[in-house]
Amino acid sequence: MKKVKKYNILITGSSSGIGQALRKFYEGRGDTVIGISLNGDDYNADVSNKEALKVIFEDIKAKYGHIDILVNCAGFGLSGAIELIDEKQIQKEYDVNVLGSVYAVQLGLPIMSENGKIINISSACALFPLPFRAFYCSSKSAVSSFSDCLRMELSRTSIQVTAICPCDIKTNFTKNRQKDYKTNDRYGDAVKLSAERIDSREDRRMSIEKAVKIMTKIINKKKLKPQYVMGIRNKIMYQVQKFFPKSWVIKVLTKLFYIDR
Repeated sequence: MKKVKKYNILITGSSSGIGQALRKFYEGRGDTVIGISLNGDDYNADVSNKEALKVIFEDIKAKYGHIDILVNCAGFGLSGAIELIDEKQIQKEYDVNVLGSVYAVQLGLPIMSENGKIINISSACALFPLPFRAFYCSSKSAVSSFSDCLRMELSRTSIQVTAICPCDIKTNFTKNRQKDYKTNDRYGDAVKLSAERIDSREDRRMSIEKAVKIMTKIINKKKLKPQYVMGIRNKIMYQVQKFFPKSWVIKVLTKLFYIDR
């Protein structure tokens, strides 16, 4: 019987949602999984705290020697009107979603194996703008762009980089999203109603089991593409929008998701 190679896999945001499910999958396969999250696992830390991460990565190097796969999965959700959201909430969105991935890459690359993989979990929101989701959408767009740039910079090495853009998945992410319903005469009930419209599509979301099956199949590929879009509807929309003016795409998405009555 062919011996299956075991890997050292570092997952940020490993105590809940997609990160937790990926951890269970790889542990079940016999890999060594190293988790970083706010709620413990192997290391308890805020991924936006680089000084804390430095200590953790030094310990990882001492204990495990190297990382074969880095999965940047830690994320923070925020909804509300651009005009009215508090700047501290905005800062947290970018700190966790963008800088958290940046710091993990900066600290992880020096201890990554020669044929390592970096998996950045982006979002379908990086592909399609949504009203009252500006900071989440733009932070995930930044993750996707960061991933492309990193792939280019590492093109002379054997380290592979990809961004996975999941569709809506049945996790507690929606429940835990920071919802800021502050409004004024300009928006009326639209801030709250639009958020509720998007969040109410729970029955249409992909199961966590199916999502993990798709993601692990991607991660296990011998050669990674720059980006993977999950969900049939998102794949179709992503391709279709290339053939239409951006103004038309935004108009359609506004009609679908801007709800004011």
